[in-house]
Amino acid sequence: MPAGQHRHHHLLPFVAVTIGIACFSIMDALMKGASLAVGAYSAMLWRSAAGTVLMAPLWKARGGTLPPAPRMRLHALRGANTAGMAVSFFYGITKLPLAEGIAISFIAPLIALYLAAILLGEKVTRKAVLASLLGLAGVAVICAARFSQGGLDDEAVLGIAAILLSAVLYAWNLILQRRQAQIADPVEIALFQAVFTGLVLSVFAPWFAVWLPLAQWLGVGLSAVLAMTSLMLIAWGYARAETQVLLPIEYTAFIWAALMGWLMFDEKLTSATVAGAVLIVIGCWIAARGHTEQTAL
Repeated sequence: MPAGQHRHHHLLPFVAVTIGIACFSIMDALMKGASLAVGAYSAMLWRSAAGTVLMAPLWKARGGTLPPAPRMRLHALRGANTAGMAVSFFYGITKLPLAEGIAISFIAPLIALYLAAILLGEKVTRKAVLASLLGLAGVAVICAARFSQGGLDDEAVLGIAAILLSAVLYAWNLILQRRQAQIADPVEIALFQAVFTGLVLSVFAPWFAVWLPLAQWLGVGLSAVLAMTSLMLIAWGYARAETQVLLPIEYTAFIWAALMGWLMFDEKLTSATVAGAVLIVIGCWIAARGHTEQTAL
């Protein structure tokens, strides 16, 4: 294989995951709007339902059959994890600006980097650690600038606590994501995550469910499309590259969150945001460079 083509194939997992993260970030903005309207729980419940409706025909058309029990248990585990992770995150961003919520959640990839070593047996390279620390430093710059501007009220404290809980669950989600990607195809992963997330949330529907107003269905439907697209792209990428190599790409979500927060919620960009974004991009570049030199498909 020519050297240029070899390098191109090495970069494909990065391209897929980067696009997937962008889709997820735009989805976050749409879900913030829905969560403000009907609450984080109901917004996620209806998004899961929409995702199931969207993915089931595609899965069936591709000859989908029910997965064996071990794979189904993994899908169920990740679906339950996603239910808690997503509801706590969407609740958090109703209390904080979108970009700040994403920034705080970035503690998750750093946790997952070491969980990957413990649970998946991956070797943590110096380059991967450096890339993740640069990304985390970018987040720290942004958060420090924000918090130095004034005290935190009760709503902000609740938001931060919810996002930190979500970050812990997300770290585990990243590990489950890698395991799923190694044994199941992207369409199956996207479908059964929507199914099991919806099933877990539906247990609480008699007490917490709120019907979605007509005006919100378009946003939730589009968020379901973006979420399913993102799940498939990320699953494809994680099947072809190690968790530690792809983790720094998670930090690009901040750039998208800052843009969407500004466009949809009039959340202002600051010089600290720009400085943090530069560090995040540098971290991703280091990780991508290490991937093209070391990882074979």
